[in-house]
Order: sequence, then C-alpha cells, then structure tokens
Amino acid sequence: MTRELTDAAFLADFAELSAIGATAAGGVHREAATAADGHAREWLRAWFVEHGLHPRVDAVGNMYGCVEVAAGAPYVLLGSHLDSQPTSGRFDGAYGVLAGAYAAATVAAEVADRPGAARHNVAAVNWFNEEGSRFSPSLMGSAVYVGKTTADAVLDTVGKDGVSVRDALSRIGFQGDDVAPPANSYAEIHIEQGRTLEDEGLDIGVVTSNWAAYKYVVTVHGEQSHTGATHMRYRRDALVGASQVVLAVRAVADEFGLDTVLGSVGRFTVEPNSPVVVPARVRLAADLRALDGETVEAAHLSFLNKIADITGAGEVTVEIESAALRPSTRYQDSGIALAGTVADDLGLRWRAMPTMAGHDSVNLKELVPTVMLFIPSIDGVSHNEREFSTDAQMLAGLHTLTETARRMVTGALETAHVS
Repeated sequence: MTRELTDAAFLADFAELSAIGATAAGGVHREAATAADGHAREWLRAWFVEHGLHPRVDAVGNMYGCVEVAAGAPYVLLGSHLDSQPTSGRFDGAYGVLAGAYAAATVAAEVADRPGAARHNVAAVNWFNEEGSRFSPSLMGSAVYVGKTTADAVLDTVGKDGVSVRDALSRIGFQGDDVAPPANSYAEIHIEQGRTLEDEGLDIGVVTSNWAAYKYVVTVHGEQSHTGATHMRYRRDALVGASQVVLAVRAVADEFGLDTVLGSVGRFTVEPNSPVVVPARVRLAADLRALDGETVEAAHLSFLNKIADITGAGEVTVEIESAALRPSTRYQDSGIALAGTVADDLGLRWRAMPTMAGHDSVNLKELVPTVMLFIPSIDGVSHNEREFSTDAQMLAGLHTLTETARRMVTGALETAHVS
C-alpha cells in the first residue's frame, strides 16, 4: 500500500474532513447543499484527483471518483454520504464515503499491477441528500440513480428554507452534467447507529435486510384566533390536535410490545407561530418502523384509525398528505456470504443483522447486488454530536470494506452466484 493510503493517513484524512462544518461539541452541521456541504465536497473532489480517481458529478449532485481497470466494464460502487443532520455526529455517512474512497484507490492500484485480474471497474461515491433534513424525502441521490424518481423531480424540490435543490446545488457548484457510472454492484460501510455490536463485543455487522418503514407528512388544520379573547369552547387549536397525533404515534408503537415497532415525530411547523395566536395549522413528519412488512402494515392501520378518531372529535381536521412505504427486503445472499467470509479471513468477530435505519444501500440493492457493513457505535448514539466509533473500529471496517471490494472487483459475487 502506498504511503498516502495507510491507516494513519486514513485517520488523518477523517479528522480533516470532520473539521468541515464542525460544531463546538465535536459533531458536524453539514446539511445537504449548504456551504459546509459544498466545502466537504470540494475536499473530496481534491482527494479524488490526488489519488487518481476521476471525478464526476451528475445532475442531482451525486459525486463519483472513478477508476477504469477493466475497459468497458460496469463499476463496483463504494460509498455513502457527506451530508449530515443539524448538529449531528461526524461519523454518520462521512466515514463510509472516505472508507469507500480509500478502498477504491487501494483496489485500483493493486489490480493495475495484475493485468486481467479485474472484471469490473471501481468508483467511490458520495450520494446527495441521504439525510433528508434540509430537503425531503431522504435518500434522494440514490433514488435517482436507481430510477425510483427523476432528476427533475429532485431538482424542483423546495427545502425547509425555501430554496430549491436546483438552486442550492448551483450555488455550491455541484449541479453537474456528467453521466453516472453504470453499476455492477455496490458496497457501503456505516456506523451501526445502535448498540448490538458493542453489547456483543463484535467488530463487524453484515446487514441482511432493512426494517420496513412508513413515512408520513401530516397537516393538522384548525382555525386562527386570539389566545386572549377566544373562549376555550370556541377554539380549534391545531397545535392541540398535532399533540394528539404525536401521542397517537407513540401509542401505536406501544401496542406491539417492546422494540417491535418504532414510532417518531421529528419535525413540527406551526403556523402562524405567534405567542398570542391560536395555531391555525401544524405540519409534521412522522414515521413508523418494524422489522417485517405485516407488522408495519398493522401499525399503519392502527395509526389511520387513531387519526380518524382525532378528526372525529371535531376540534381539528387531520390530513395525511403522504404515506410512503419503504418495504423490508433482503440483501443478496451472495454479498452476505462474501462479507462474512472476508470478516472471518481477517480474524474479525462479526454477526449477521438487519438495519433499522435507512441507507442508500437500501435503494441500491433493488438494482444490483449490494453489501452493507456496520462498525460499532459507542453507546449506540447517533444523529447526535456525541456519536463515536474508535480508531480501531474504523480501521477494522476499512480493512473489511477494502478486501470485500477487492473480491467484488475481481468477480467474487458472480462466482458465488454461479456456485
């Protein structure tokens, strides 16, 4: 391995990347297509160039660092996302992007010295707006890549600050016109964002499936009036109704027993949001998640019934503007077996496990064979400035991803599929 691709260099580069958009408490604030995200993207593009990865940027801001080692062949893509939640952790997403870049550069250099060894090309990737905090929904860039939505639909999306994706990407110089590299397969490494690996003393998680999720946009309609002059019996308080929706989401989760269904409300927009005005409207984002499809569908029906009850009480009207289902599907067995074999060969302790959170790999596995790897998260903390994984954990993951990528580039998934 060259000096520039050593373990020490990886840790130094991760620290440098983590300084972009850094918060005083040790996290990052780097929402999609903000100035901080633009600076992180410029850093990554420079890294690509320095290490021989040809940079491309497509119409929705997905970044690729490509190396052709098998002329005319499709690509093994390796990556994650650089954007973050507000005041979030520095590991979520960015670790996987940098690990993917190191793995791509390392594998490309190795197969270049072995003519005919590579069956596929290799590229690192930074997907646009995985987090979905500034622009909704999440997983935007990878959704365009796999054909779940169009570039125009994404570019026309207006964020919480009133700026469109098109304008935001243009401002930071990352609305590109390059053709995305065609994928043969995909691998992503990420922090677990839970505590299973830590609790069990393991090094690596190999993901087998994703939890199913319903994601809702809900608007509660009331009537604006004066807080000091409107009798309680005449009020139609949208915030009271929205609070009932929040409690309904929690009640649905509680119906199914401990940790079977997860339910959350993550964003409130109150109108007109004045201290002396009874709220007229509240718009909120909610989600319900479960491991299997039948359970999440049962939770969905329970939630609809509770919403009907709130509307039926007469004070407010609750409108479900959208209810988007992300089904639970399995990662390909060939990739699961390959990653497990790599972990064994590296002497690492690992287990198979589902992912409760969504990742770009959830989209990619619908298009190509996909490997998803986890490293431990200390105390299971994520989307929080206290998010942390140790240097040793990061490096164990990097080595696992690199070796997995090496075998993917040389055709191991096809061999496993045939056998």
